[in-house]
Formats: sequence, C-alpha cells, structure tokens
Amino acid sequence: MSQEHWKSKIGFILAAAGSAIGLGAIWKFPYIAGTGGGGAFFLIFLLFTVILGAPLLIGEFIIGRRTKLDAVSAYQKIAPGSFWTVIGRLGVVTCFILLSFYSVIGGWIIIYLFEAIRGSLDGLSQDGYGTLFNDIIANPGPTLFAQFLFMLIAILVVAKGVQKGIEVTSKIMMPALFLLFLVLVIRSVSLDGSMEGIKFLLVPDFSKLTSESVLFALGQAFFTLSVGVSVMVTYASYLPKTQHLPQAAFSIIIINIFVALLAGLAIFPGVFSFGLEPDAGPVLIFAVLPAVFSNMQFGTLFFIIFLLLFLFAALTSAFSMLEIFVAATTKKDNTKRTKRSWQLGMLIFLVGIPSCLSYGVLSDFLLFDKTIFDLFDYTVSNILMPLGALLISLFIPLRMSKSMLYEEMALGSNVGKVFFHIWYYVLKYVTPIAIIIVFLDVLGLWDFIFDLFS
Repeated sequence: MSQEHWKSKIGFILAAAGSAIGLGAIWKFPYIAGTGGGGAFFLIFLLFTVILGAPLLIGEFIIGRRTKLDAVSAYQKIAPGSFWTVIGRLGVVTCFILLSFYSVIGGWIIIYLFEAIRGSLDGLSQDGYGTLFNDIIANPGPTLFAQFLFMLIAILVVAKGVQKGIEVTSKIMMPALFLLFLVLVIRSVSLDGSMEGIKFLLVPDFSKLTSESVLFALGQAFFTLSVGVSVMVTYASYLPKTQHLPQAAFSIIIINIFVALLAGLAIFPGVFSFGLEPDAGPVLIFAVLPAVFSNMQFGTLFFIIFLLLFLFAALTSAFSMLEIFVAATTKKDNTKRTKRSWQLGMLIFLVGIPSCLSYGVLSDFLLFDKTIFDLFDYTVSNILMPLGALLISLFIPLRMSKSMLYEEMALGSNVGKVFFHIWYYVLKYVTPIAIIIVFLDVLGLWDFIFDLFS
C-alpha cells in the first residue's frame, strides 16, 4: 500500500496556508471588515486569531500527526467506540456541503475572469455592475459549466496526490498569489484619496465597533483558519515527526493575517478613492470592485490580476476540502486515489447544482426562507463549523492526556513547558467559551437568554 507524505516543510505550510486563506480572507474578510468598522474590527480579528485560533490549529495538528490517519479514523483510534468519533464524520460532511456551494463561487470567479479578459466589464456604472452580477448568477448554463470547470481543476490536482498534486500546485499558486497581491496593493495605495481607505483599515475607531462586529471577528478568526472541520487533521497526518508544530501553526496564522491585510489594502483605498461605500456586503468583490478598477488606468488588467489571485486562493482551499474525502475513503491507499478523486469530485459537483441554480431557475424555491445556496452557507458557517470547533476543543483535553499532548508537541521542537501549559489551558477553558458565545449569537439565542434573566 502506497502512503502519501509532504515532501518539504515549506510545502506543507504553503498548502495549509492555502487551505486557510481561501475565500475567507479574500472574499469574506473585506466585506465583514467593511460592515464591522474597519480598523477596530481588524485589530479584534487579529487578537482572536492569535489567542483563540492558534490553540485549536495546533490541536488539530497534534491529532493528525499523532495518529497518522485520516480525519475519521484519527478520532476512532484515540477514542474507539465513543461519541467522539462523530467529530471526524462531522468534518467530512461539513466539507462536503461547503465545497458543493464553494465551487459555485469558484465558478463565478471563472466567469468574471473570462468576461474581464474579453472586455465586457469595461465602462459600466456601479449599478450596471450590480445588475451584471445578478444576471451572471441567474444564468444556469455558464454558471454550471464554470462550477464544473472549477471542480475539474480540483479533481485533477488532488488525483495526482499530496506531493505531486497539492504540494506542487500550492508552491506555485501561493507565491503567485502574494506577488499579484503586492502589485494590486501598490496600485491601490497610489490612488488619489487612498489614504482614507488605509486609515479605515489600519486606524482603529472603537466608536464604530459594536458587539455584533466583535462576534463577527471571533467567528471570522475560526473560519479563516479552516479549523473545526478536521482538514488540518488530515493535512497534519502526512507530516514527519520532525515538523515543529507550533512554528508551523504560527507561520500559517501570520500568512493568513498578512493576506487579510493585503486584501484590505488592495480593496479599501480604491473604494474610498472613488467615493464608494465599504459596507456593500457579500457583493463587494463582484459588484463594487469592478467599478473601482474601471476608474483606474489599466483597470481591466488589474482586475484580471485580482481575479487570478482570487481563483488561486479558492482553489487551494478546494484542494484541502476534496483531500479530506479522498483520505477518509482511501484510508491512505494511494492506489485508489485517482478513482476516488473523480468519484467524489463529481458527486460534489452534482450536489452543488441546486446551489448553483439558487439565483436563477430555483430562486423561488426556499427552505426556512432561504435559497438552497444561502441555507447551505448558513448551515456550514453558523452551525457545523462552530460545532466542530467546539467538539475538537473539548475532545483534546478530555480524551488525550497532557503527557501525550506535550510529547507530540515537543517532537521536532524545543517548546517549553510554560508555552505548553498556556496552550493547554487556553484550549481547555477559553476557546470553548469563546466558541459557545459565537454559537449562541449566530443561533440568535442571546436575546432569549437576556430576556430570561431580566
């Protein structure tokens, strides 16, 4: 039986960072920061990511490397026959649903890239870009084809394996992503009036910070690190015992925060420079940014560059989500990898079709007052991911001994007892409470609790 492993430490870090970055840092972070108060939100997000996200990320690394197994089998090995084995299955189901509608957004990026290259995005008004976006997502033929194309790329890469597929591609896409980002940031901050956008992102104005935006920042810290779905358990299972786990985790976090910063610097200076509003919400990337770039010299070229890096980030996340299914079903028997990649990739594409049609022929089909796309998004982001993160934060201190955890963390590193104990107690006590706070908020239970005790 042929088993996979990472060829290099940097390959693992880039692949894991690519999984974490994805749409969370480039699509979701800018519009949440835009609606959440800018600089104050960014500062709170940064603190939550380092203080609360890092312990959970290190914890998933420990589970994966300790067991050397896929996400489902890892929990079964540590806690056989117990309730806790549901965590791995929950992660697989969450990633399955997530990738089914995530691939739809990937398809939108491909369509926009095609339209930008052929020049059909030039010269529209801001309202015209909003109308164009609505027309594109409502058209079933192109959106389904683009969604299929996005999944096809993911299948081809994952089928080639961890080393020859995911690692090699990540080593190309991630540096390219940073290079393209730097080009955009240089152009964006050089615009007249761009300083207002820079101040909006980097200068905290706590008067704009609300309890809701603090909770958004907490949820975003977990979402952008890909924690809670056991993707990082699967990636870490390919690691050698010589890998410094805390160092790898903080490298990924630094890259993630840096990309979020670059995304803000690429977007907000231009938005303020041309007098547009930063709180446009989820359509910021597709309806507001084209208007920004259309007002720049060589704007179409810069928008194409942005769409390319956006696509790279989406694909690197898709690789990790598809890999969790492939690893769980092949049990690391690499001879089955190609067949499983195609089978699972095509199944995900088929399950994603209703989401793709949610703004077109199925726009009137609502469940719980939501389109299928919105229902899947809400279920994953607000229920399944926080639930997975909560269960993992409880599982590690309850089912893995402190001596086992320290032994695994210390392998390949010189981590001291002080760091270990801080990590352990933050994960055991602080992280679960923070996740429960987010959970109660997204389920709308805070008002109920306040009314109950008032």
